[in-house]
Amino acid sequence: MNFYPPYVGAGIRIKDISHDFMRAEIEMKLRWWNKNLVGTHFGGSLMSMSDPFYMLLLVQNLGKDYIVWDKASSIKFKRPGTGKVTCVFEINQALVDQIKADVSELGKKDYKLPLVITNEQGQTVCELEKTIYVRKK
Repeated sequence: MNFYPPYVGAGIRIKDISHDFMRAEIEMKLRWWNKNLVGTHFGGSLMSMSDPFYMLLLVQNLGKDYIVWDKASSIKFKRPGTGKVTCVFEINQALVDQIKADVSELGKKDYKLPLVITNEQGQTVCELEKTIYVRKK
């Protein structure tokens, strides 16, 4: 995925995906091609960092009997992004089990999952909320 053209073009790099697909760490360095007019990270590139990793983690953990889609995203900018920024996607077995139970009962459901993009000092650059749609095939 590090060679996926939209990520190469935005300067997005997958630093790590755990073997159990419960965690993914994504980073992006500030480069001339992903700066905005005031010299900080372009908001569209920050948003691109959030797509599609929750979906990928859930697809791997739920299995082939489920359809999983990124449905919506919202972003709240907190401070300018400079230098390298990072976001960590994490799910756990309790969430996977809850999704399976919910979808078994309801047929489909949307899940709102939080995400934070931080700078090298650990400060929040932006907060996102990802809406993930899940249903049985």
